[in-house]
Amino acid sequence: MPRPKTKEDLIKASDENYKALLNMIDEMSEKELNTPFDFSGQPNKKEAHWKRDKNVRDILIHLYEWHMLLLNFPKNNAKVKDKKTATAFLPVEYSWKTYGDMNMMFWRRHQKTSLESARVLFASSHAAVMKLIKKYSDEELFTKAYFPWTGNASLGSFCISNTSSHYDWAMKKIKAHKKNCKK
Repeated sequence: MPRPKTKEDLIKASDENYKALLNMIDEMSEKELNTPFDFSGQPNKKEAHWKRDKNVRDILIHLYEWHMLLLNFPKNNAKVKDKKTATAFLPVEYSWKTYGDMNMMFWRRHQKTSLESARVLFASSHAAVMKLIKKYSDEELFTKAYFPWTGNASLGSFCISNTSSHYDWAMKKIKAHKKNCKK
């Protein structure tokens, strides 16, 4: 699916990938759900997330926590009139160079969260993100630097990264896990 360029496309891609992700999870066998993710024998899977996430819960919590970042972004910047006073997308203790550490913090925070609770959190945050997206116009979502707090990016690019693209990432990871379970 091409990268969304309109609000309508963003909503459609987000909803389609959300439903596809949930369907993929629902169709997992007990073995696939209960076998810990292990990509250690696959040298092409070098990124930290291949080692971090050990199960479906970890993936759903990761998506949930990034949804929360997205939901807080406009809220934290509601009264901002210029870049200088804007609150960054990431928490102040992290940067785009260290966000892997933030992801590990999210992972540690939820090690006692059940899969069912993770599903509820993810469903709730997805619904809230979709409601947020629907509040904005095409121009507000897809004009770069429309809001001073998005820097040189568009709000839509943050939305895409935290919905349709992120769901696609999750599905690829689950698909790779399911393939490993067949070996």
